[in-house]
Amino acid sequence: MRSGPGRALAVCLALSLTLVLTGCGFFSSSKQTGGYGGKGTQKPYTVKGKTYYPLASGEGYSEEGVASWYGPDFHGHKTSNGEIYDMYELTAAHKILPMNTKVEVKNLENGKSVVVRINDRGPFVSGRIIDMSLAGAKALGSYGKGTCRVRVSSVGTIPGMTKDGLPGPFYVQIGAFTVQSNAGRLLEAIKKTYSGSRIQYSEIEGQKFWRVQAGTFPTLAEALRRQADLRGQYPDAFMLAQ
Repeated sequence: MRSGPGRALAVCLALSLTLVLTGCGFFSSSKQTGGYGGKGTQKPYTVKGKTYYPLASGEGYSEEGVASWYGPDFHGHKTSNGEIYDMYELTAAHKILPMNTKVEVKNLENGKSVVVRINDRGPFVSGRIIDMSLAGAKALGSYGKGTCRVRVSSVGTIPGMTKDGLPGPFYVQIGAFTVQSNAGRLLEAIKKTYSGSRIQYSEIEGQKFWRVQAGTFPTLAEALRRQADLRGQYPDAFMLAQ
């Protein structure tokens, strides 16, 4: 989806679905247009066999990784929430944060930071966690280089939040299998630590998948902590809401 001048090698992606669901390239925003932050942008979506589960809230969200940027090829086109992309505005693309979430992006290489609003989906290139607009990349000092290592943290009012916080349960997906018995063995192992773990079945373009999800976790913060723990053994683990 978002190549831009900062494109590194478009390596086949295995960020979230361990062992089988790999993909590479970019997501066409036409699949994810649900109006300005509407329900269409909260639904799970699939890019080349890999399914992403947008969060209902960005409360407490924080992650570190590589930021890239995208510009002229997408300027004037629709973003995933139905807006027209303006590369001179402080916006960004993220795979699972709710639309209109404001995040502070800090360049860990030079200390510069900027607050941007999420209005698009991406980047779908291995190892990248956020795609900045041209304006965002210039604010971070990464325009010429193309990419930089950043910390992304939600700030301000969080879309989807209520006075009681965001209700769970949450899960952390640790594997996806085309053979049900393999998923069953992993489930038995993970249940020794997380008794609420489950298997979710899905079929994508005729291919059957059994997804093993560790859980359950009552809050977003707890799920994020457990995701960090699980990535020690399952590097591609990712969090999702029920």
